[in-house]
Amino acid sequence: MRTFFIALTRNAISLVGAAITTAAALLILTLFAIGLVGHEGGPYIGILAYLILPAIFLVGLALIPVGIVRERRRERAAEARGEPAPTFPVVDLNRKPTRKAVLVFLAMSGVNLVILATATYKGVEVMDSTEFCGQACHTVMDPEFTTYQSSPHARVKCVECHIGPGANWFVKSKLSGAWQVVAVAFDLYPRPIPTPVENLRPARETCEQCHWPTKFVGDQLEVITRYDEDEANTALKTVLLLRVGGILDGVSEGIHWHVDPGNRIRYRSDPSRSTIYEVELTQPDGTLKTYRNGDGSEAAETEWREMDCIDCHNRPTHIHQQPAEAVDQALQNATIDRSLPYIRREGFRVLQHEYPDHDQARAGIAAEIRAFYEKSYPELSTSRAETIEQAGLALGEIYATNVFPKMNVTWGTYPDHIGHQNFPGCFRCHSDEHATEE
Repeated sequence: MRTFFIALTRNAISLVGAAITTAAALLILTLFAIGLVGHEGGPYIGILAYLILPAIFLVGLALIPVGIVRERRRERAAEARGEPAPTFPVVDLNRKPTRKAVLVFLAMSGVNLVILATATYKGVEVMDSTEFCGQACHTVMDPEFTTYQSSPHARVKCVECHIGPGANWFVKSKLSGAWQVVAVAFDLYPRPIPTPVENLRPARETCEQCHWPTKFVGDQLEVITRYDEDEANTALKTVLLLRVGGILDGVSEGIHWHVDPGNRIRYRSDPSRSTIYEVELTQPDGTLKTYRNGDGSEAAETEWREMDCIDCHNRPTHIHQQPAEAVDQALQNATIDRSLPYIRREGFRVLQHEYPDHDQARAGIAAEIRAFYEKSYPELSTSRAETIEQAGLALGEIYATNVFPKMNVTWGTYPDHIGHQNFPGCFRCHSDEHATEE
């Protein structure tokens, strides 16, 4: 041990390595202590405490033996030449100039360490931001970032859902993200981005940080307003009583029966999870029931998955509306004036056309709406030109919010499994085709 310390202190490389290791260790211990007192920080704080600092720590450790080996070689070479072993210059702290130089060096080293730590933390903060996730790779993430901004989760950071708390999933996401960086740099990414997202963190570790699906909320009244394609754009009301349910007095019921921790549900499906061939239910008493698709059809590739919130709420944030739904919502919100004759029908029609980009879509849609009223209602096209123009602008915005030609995202590209209006949704499992042997 004495020989080791002599070798360590007689060469600059080992001393630098020891200093780096010591500083990194102190910072790691500090962050760990901060975590113990309850301050978790953002999801990306793991990059500092568990990736960057350990890497610096290892670099410092590696420098110590490198310096020792190099110093011993120098000593043997000097001994072979009959020369005394090389030594460091004598640092005499009794001399005032030397003492001042050492103090300045130590002070500057401390300042540099603070700057390095601050810069690293700010780098983590930037990568933790929604803007970094949504805009750093603009074309690739344009559909996701656009739909996110008008979603129910618009004030929730991307990393809180896609990564969640802790360092383990952060590391997994960064390993996955390494290939994504390469794919974007060399234009290797698929268009559109495929769904469902593989290896997504279980909903109980992310969604249920805010939502509590097992809480009993009873029945919920839902009023859906749609509009007819007649001249008056007649309003049509659908009134639903949704049995959201939950757990009450230990008994689960309603829709959220599916996420009762006592009911374990697994299913076997095609990779898109749109066609489900087999459902396996393990009840609280351990009873196992298996429901199979009776028609015998089966994809060449299937996979088993344990059901969680995302299997129904598969578009909780990046919601791509259907054209009829989007026009109905704009009419209800008065973004489009309902008093314009046939605007529901014409709005739906022009949204079906294909355009090479958003600018041409906005211009083309507005021109088609103007042309319809100029031909069918010439007086109205003059007296209400501003209202017609506003309708064209609103329809163009609907297109630009849901269709992304550069990423091959169009109407219906991404299925939404809530309900069963536009996609199979609930009927993937709840159909006459799935039954037990009994």
